[in-house]
Amino acid sequence: MLKRNSKPQLSNLQDSIKATAWKQIAEYGAPALSLRAIARELNITAPAIYNYFADRDALVTALIIDAFTSFGDSQQASLDTIAADDHANRVNAIGLAYRNWAHRYTQRYLLIFSVPIPGYVAPLDQVGPSSARSIRPLFEVVEAIRVAGRLNDEAYRPIQPAYEAAFEQWRAYVGPVHPLTHFVAMTIWSRVHGFVSLEIHGHFPPFGDNGDALYLTELHSVQRQFLKS
Repeated sequence: MLKRNSKPQLSNLQDSIKATAWKQIAEYGAPALSLRAIARELNITAPAIYNYFADRDALVTALIIDAFTSFGDSQQASLDTIAADDHANRVNAIGLAYRNWAHRYTQRYLLIFSVPIPGYVAPLDQVGPSSARSIRPLFEVVEAIRVAGRLNDEAYRPIQPAYEAAFEQWRAYVGPVHPLTHFVAMTIWSRVHGFVSLEIHGHFPPFGDNGDALYLTELHSVQRQFLKS
């Protein structure tokens, strides 16, 4: 329960807990996340948190879901003002949105993609839908290119039998996309994600004041490889 004469930082205590958790992660890192420390910050009793999150892992899962949801919203919003048949600009827009979101919400990006928390294993049944939703816009962009007959399939490799079950699981989340679409979308994602992750971790060689020009070059390279004229 709340201590007397105290108020949570936000109107909703659950949101306050998550906002304070993000603040704690930014200051001390995800592995140091502590429900007791959050309770002290909010000036509430520790048991009050358990009304919303059974334990630290439940809170981490909620943060991951929120992060993926925000990420997916950003990816989808980047396409809202671009015509469905303007394939090159849609590829460019979604790629720029990917990097921009990662830089704006670096702690969220790191939590969902690269920061391990000792003892925590993300429950796929809970995290899977929001995770897949975050990449679905890319699949839809690539599928539209394929349907339009403009997807280059020269590098395509058929799905191997050992991975068919995993492919069907992906289809359950991202929709009934063609195997070629899946192949190209995952290839594009791995290239964009690799670039952004190296940059976020400070492992990228400097090319000017920032990586803007180099990243645009990579996006143009993706278009040249997979988008037929």
